[in-house]
Amino acid sequence: MPLGHDVKNRLGRVGSNALDRLFQLAKRVPGVRERIAAEYDKMLEEIRRSARPFAHDVVKRTRLDDHGIAHDEVAAEMAELSRPEHERWRDGFVSGAVYHGSADHVAFMNRIYAMFSQTNPLHADLWPSVVKYEAEIVAMTADLLGAAHVTDGGPVCGVVSSGGTESIMLAMKTYRDWARSERGITRPNIVVPSTAHVAFDKAAQAFGLELVRVPVGTDFRADVGATRHALNRNTVCLVGSAPAFPHGCIDPIAELAELAAKRRIGFHTDACLGGFVLPFARDLGAEVPAFDFRVPGVTSVSADTRKYGYAAKGTSVVLYRSPALRRHQYFTATDWPGGLYLSPTFAGSRPGALSAGCWAAMVSIGRDGYRDATRRILDTAAQVKAGIQGIQGLRVLGDPLWVIAFASDELDIYRVLEGMGERRWNLNGLHRPAAVHLCVTLRHTQPGVAERFLSDLREVVARVRATPDDRGRMAPIYGVAGTLPVRSAVGDLMRAYLDVLYEAD
Repeated sequence: MPLGHDVKNRLGRVGSNALDRLFQLAKRVPGVRERIAAEYDKMLEEIRRSARPFAHDVVKRTRLDDHGIAHDEVAAEMAELSRPEHERWRDGFVSGAVYHGSADHVAFMNRIYAMFSQTNPLHADLWPSVVKYEAEIVAMTADLLGAAHVTDGGPVCGVVSSGGTESIMLAMKTYRDWARSERGITRPNIVVPSTAHVAFDKAAQAFGLELVRVPVGTDFRADVGATRHALNRNTVCLVGSAPAFPHGCIDPIAELAELAAKRRIGFHTDACLGGFVLPFARDLGAEVPAFDFRVPGVTSVSADTRKYGYAAKGTSVVLYRSPALRRHQYFTATDWPGGLYLSPTFAGSRPGALSAGCWAAMVSIGRDGYRDATRRILDTAAQVKAGIQGIQGLRVLGDPLWVIAFASDELDIYRVLEGMGERRWNLNGLHRPAAVHLCVTLRHTQPGVAERFLSDLREVVARVRATPDDRGRMAPIYGVAGTLPVRSAVGDLMRAYLDVLYEAD
């Protein structure tokens, strides 16, 4: 799961002070292990309290009830627990996370889900309707991302996945298998900008790929020259983002893809965040560099329908320049006693209702709807960006369109993050450099939200400036990981958080 929003903030409340104490203790020889263990236990207890705010207010169920509970009672209990969770994202206090969220749209998605709740595209013969929906989701997304401009290979094709991480992992697995089959490469590597999504790290770990991260330039875009030097004969894929998650900047896709084309290797554009924004931003007159299949060297693209495609969470699309490349993604088994088995993605059974809902969202919104949504988002983002630039002590990183990262050379930006959190804002803490970002969605285009954000930000910055000796309690885990010398301890803390999430007692 992405370590963002409240997760980072909760971990942050453990505090850099606590971690500093841990490492100071480690320098002492007598009883060091016991002292570290005691300090670590304190941090885990704070994590537990922060991650489970309702622990003492709800009924805990760790054993099946003998006779079951009435539907109405179960629904009432669940509604009570979910009610306070809705307010922050509904009122526009959250960066990203919920991209549409209007009551009518949510009701429509729920209605479609209920209609197809029992479907499973693994059984294509039972639910051919879902097969139709998935094929058309792929076709519509491909058309949006330049499929008509492909004259070599083609036709552009793809699959529906469970999300951006799976789309990226599928693509990297595909390039590994393609290179092994077509080039005989047994020690493959992939070259990515330092700002590329962490899903590429996950793919590298899972599929035995060497991950080569190349630092970005001062504009937070991939450095083409440094990338050229990072390529070697074992490189199977080069990556660019449109835009990158941390700073919202679009890499020079055309130049990077040209490098890949000259070496006849794969090039993947990660447009999970921008695939359903950038085409319409271009229509509206924004300066959008070429990033999709209009670029000759681009051989695959990922785009998240569950983000700015406004589908329910749980769908994404990964596209390939040709069916021949896509075939390296598939899994088939021909000698299993259970019969012939095949699946296009990592999952076997999949919720067909999510694909049906995705199709319904795309068809109901249409190009005009997406264009209007993009206009509202870009207008709001421009207002927020200008407002941040007008606050003394803050600076916007790069030249983003709607994912706006800001830092400070004179203030503790994590204290600003903490102060905004106290005012209910749920923002993303970044590191390298230390920064904060707001990913603008339709939730932020509601009347008064941008004004409220900027007003709160001005007041928080003024307070931080007026109290320079107050270290605050907020140290987002990304910031800690970027400054402490023993990063394995931070990883342990993150794993401990995941353990806590599965505690039912």
